[in-house]
Amino acid sequence: MVSAQDFPGAIFAAAMAACGLFSTAAFAEDGFPFGFEMKLEAAPQPGSKRIPTLEIGDNGEAKLDLWCKTGTGQFSVAGNTVIFVPGQFRDRDCPPARAQADDELVAALGEAATWKRRGDLVSFIGSKPLRFRINTN
Repeated sequence: MVSAQDFPGAIFAAAMAACGLFSTAAFAEDGFPFGFEMKLEAAPQPGSKRIPTLEIGDNGEAKLDLWCKTGTGQFSVAGNTVIFVPGQFRDRDCPPARAQADDELVAALGEAATWKRRGDLVSFIGSKPLRFRINTN
């Protein structure tokens, strides 16, 4: 039982525990999105409704479904530093402009040096910044 003398200490201890819980939840919300699928924040290419998606597995393995091509890659993360190494890509019959947009997107991911997350938005920062939204449904 908590006595009147212990009450301020009990409130302080409860407040400190709550702060610890909230900071852990905030960190998880701002951590690298391992295990999530994300959609590029971009308009569809002319003549298509597709928007590129990126799924990053728990160990950094990536599946990319772009405007035209599909492929794999690997993410390595240390703090806010990120390295993306593209793997194999399959080319579908697409107009050259879409295939070129895919190549530019993969190159921009490969050139990204850092990343940041704000809630459901993940940015890869390099010569061409890219912003993805985590699928929450």
